[in-house]
Parts: sequence; C-alpha cells; structure tokens
Amino acid sequence: MNGKVGVIEVAKGNSRSSAEAWLPVRAIQNNMIITRDNMKVSGVKIAPRNIFILDPQLQNNMLLGLSNFYNTIDFEFWLVVADRPVDISVYMSQMQLLLNETSSPAVRKLIMQDIDKGETFIRNNVVDTEYYFMFKCDDADLLQKRVRQMINGLATCGLNASMISNSDLRMILENFLNGGNTTEFGTVMPV
Repeated sequence: MNGKVGVIEVAKGNSRSSAEAWLPVRAIQNNMIITRDNMKVSGVKIAPRNIFILDPQLQNNMLLGLSNFYNTIDFEFWLVVADRPVDISVYMSQMQLLLNETSSPAVRKLIMQDIDKGETFIRNNVVDTEYYFMFKCDDADLLQKRVRQMINGLATCGLNASMISNSDLRMILENFLNGGNTTEFGTVMPV
C-alpha cells in the first residue's frame, strides 16, 4: 500500500501497478463483466427470504426444492454473499419534512422515534446482505439462457431472483477489492 486508501499495489519486479492493471476486468456493461480474454461473467441476484418464519412443512418443501434445483445446475457457478451499505438518506429527509409539517404531539413522537432509529442505523453502518449466483461463459446467448434457467429454478423453490445489474457487479468488485469498505473518493489512479 502506498498510503492512499483503496489503492492496491502489486509488485512486479521493480515496477508497481494498481489493482486495475492485474484484474482481468475489461468492462462492466449489459449486466456482465467482460474480461480481457472476452469471457463474460453474469448471474442472478436472489431476494433474501427468511425461511425460519415459515411453518416446518413449507421449510422442508423449500429446502427440498433448493436441493433439487442445485442438482440441475450443470455448469460451474459461485454463490456470492455481499454486504451493501443501506442508504436511508432520502427516507430520513422525508421524515424530517413530515416532522416539520406535523403539529400533533403523538404523531411527532412517533416520527421522532423513527428518526432516532434511522440515526442508529447510520451510526452503526447497517448493511443489507445480498445473495448472488454468478457464472462465466464466452457465449453471451448461453449466459442469458443460464440466467433464465436460474431465475426459473429459484422461482420453483419460492425465491425471487433477477438478473444481476451493472451496479451489483460494481458493488461486488468493490467489496472484493476493498474488503467490504465503501470508498468515499473519485477515480483511483495508478501511481
């Protein structure tokens, strides 16, 4: 490290380069990471669902469905769990506006309790945990087919999934490169 937050340096002989120089990412576009060797990495984002609040029969059915789903996957994939900071700034602004417009003491008290809880979230750096199935392929059409297969398979298990977005891919890479810490600065330039 050279003292700049977020810059990872790798020694190569006498020269040094940033993470961008050795990471095989060429671009993030169309909900895919395009690598230097033209492989495409994409996947699905799974909406979290707490199965432990379901009755035991539904839990067992969901677990059996997931087991069957995993057994139908005939290609390499990664199950990625990533934390994303929760941004409640818009909600907090709306609550403050509502507080300013409200004259009822009972309603003001409820709004203040929500504002206090929101400030607790902000102070404690609360995060959402997100779940992804990711896979790579050199054929974009096959990649899209696998995405649809995953979404449909997870739906049969009672889980909602959607294609991973460019934003999701950037966040996953940022988590990987920065150990889960969000960077607070602009573009990192090689030194």
